[in-house]
Amino acid sequence: MYIIINGGGKIGEYLATTMLGKGHEVAIIEKRENVARHLAEILPGKQLVICGDGCDSSYQNDAGIVHADVFVATTGMDDDNLVSCEIAHSVFKVPRIIARVNNPKNLRIFKELGIEAVSSTTIISRIIEEEAFADDMALVSTLSKNNLTIMEVELSKIPFFANGREVRHITLPAGSLIVAISHDDNFETASQESKIVEGDTILALVKQGDEDLVRRALHVRE
Repeated sequence: MYIIINGGGKIGEYLATTMLGKGHEVAIIEKRENVARHLAEILPGKQLVICGDGCDSSYQNDAGIVHADVFVATTGMDDDNLVSCEIAHSVFKVPRIIARVNNPKNLRIFKELGIEAVSSTTIISRIIEEEAFADDMALVSTLSKNNLTIMEVELSKIPFFANGREVRHITLPAGSLIVAISHDDNFETASQESKIVEGDTILALVKQGDEDLVRRALHVRE
């Protein structure tokens, strides 16, 4: 399978490494020269790194998008992910388009344009794989119908009052639930006794519209 990734940050690098490790061919488009150089040096297997703007069709063409089976946008900007996916979908007719959505409130926009959108970056690599696609899309469909979303909060970027606390001592909005905690990019299912510490990433099942309440439950209180 030939996979093109727009965005070579932490998530793009992890996704590329995972896909290359499974024997797929990967191209990454990354606009930051130092990041592109880093990726070219550390990524194994059949990979191509292009320094450029993934929202520009010429750079997508340079990446060999006419041969791509999957196009994935993983940048931290929803606008860039939307534009690059729309080009890959409308101009180059890539069979499968997947986007990371940083703000769950934008999920509806992506879906209305026919773009597979996930707010949990941890399942992107799994839904690329054919054998996992049906189960994961069933999960996303179920969440959508029940007005739920999977929310990701990186605690390394913000101060928060819950440092060192167990999950059972963190009060979230009604209907919300911490389901997984990442330590050094390795996600583990959360239990009531699980502790969260600075540097962790939290995955929570959240009612749409309650995202800010969940952030406030984890952040420093005034």
